[in-house]
Amino acid sequence: MRRSSGLLARAACALLLLTLACMASAAPRIGVMTMQPGEVFFERFGHDALVVADADTGQATSYNFGFFDPDEPGFIGRFIDGKMLYYLVALPVQQDLESYREEGRGVSIQWLDLPASQAQALADSLAWRAQPQNARYPYDYFNSNCATQVRDALNTVMGGALKKQLAGRSRGNTYRSESVRLASPAWWMWIGFDLGFGPYADQQLSRWDEAFVPMRLADALAQVKNTEGRPLVQQTQQLLPHTIAPEPPEAARPWWPWLLAGVAIAFALVALGKRHPRGVAALALPFWLLCTLAGALMLFIWFGSGHIAGWANRNLLLLNPLCVLLLWPAIKLLRGKPLSRFAAWVLRGVAVMAALGWMLHWFPFNVQANVAWVALLLPIHLAIAYVFTAQRGLSR
Repeated sequence: MRRSSGLLARAACALLLLTLACMASAAPRIGVMTMQPGEVFFERFGHDALVVADADTGQATSYNFGFFDPDEPGFIGRFIDGKMLYYLVALPVQQDLESYREEGRGVSIQWLDLPASQAQALADSLAWRAQPQNARYPYDYFNSNCATQVRDALNTVMGGALKKQLAGRSRGNTYRSESVRLASPAWWMWIGFDLGFGPYADQQLSRWDEAFVPMRLADALAQVKNTEGRPLVQQTQQLLPHTIAPEPPEAARPWWPWLLAGVAIAFALVALGKRHPRGVAALALPFWLLCTLAGALMLFIWFGSGHIAGWANRNLLLLNPLCVLLLWPAIKLLRGKPLSRFAAWVLRGVAVMAALGWMLHWFPFNVQANVAWVALLLPIHLAIAYVFTAQRGLSR
């Protein structure tokens, strides 16, 4: 009987010590910090970070996946090739917030309701990954950026539960629509995205894939549950106000204004060509130069880089690199000399390929959302070809 009492006493003592140990090392609090878009071009997509707050000291650490070093050897080459390396940095939250405060960018944090074991596992994983020898990761604009790193880290500690709740849902957005929307305040940036993306960028995204945008990830987290069936987001806290232009809203882009502009330009070129063909040549020369340079860049992206979003780009049919063969003939036209037979056939071929870019939309496979560019550029190609071949005739 005494032996049993002693065993019970020791067991109770061990249980008490274990309880005290758990209380002394309470699980950290996990948050997702979302930064609104800024005004500089590389800030247009917003940003985010994971926050780990120590339950005992209250000290909060920001784990930020958005760092890169432009001065490191080979950075430019990797940037061009689409194989950049970013790295994770751990820093105090207040220090991380300083630059966003100066830029007027709003910052909010979503405190998550994660079970203690998952919260501790995530904190340990982030601390390990933030070590210099583990911090680097291959960056991809859509599949491996600051937001997807946060998303994937959460999904891992949740045993895949986050992806299960988001992968089967879609709002119909695409990489193109999201990129063009967020880049729209900078006209040169959204035009570059819209012209430079191929069919890869037009696949409909699930809510999981859509979370490559930090603000979309924040929206998604607010709608999912943790592994115990409770809402994942326990509390949302505004850390900094947003004092600059807000995130661009979703808006449909009709193609008919582009068609009206293209047809108007085409009629103007035909009318000008009747009296002043050299005037048309003066306009055609920079247009063909633009087609040459843009087409060469698209070919390089497709065959010479890892930027898969730009592969198989149908805008090559509209900004055709074969226009390089028309640059010297354009100079001859400016001097009052007619096109050679070869140049005339090249010009016709360029116009036919631009028309092919329109006809490809008749087929349901490998769709690319470039109707607006077809509507604008096809009439221009046809008008120039008409002025210098059908209307003027061939000299030889």
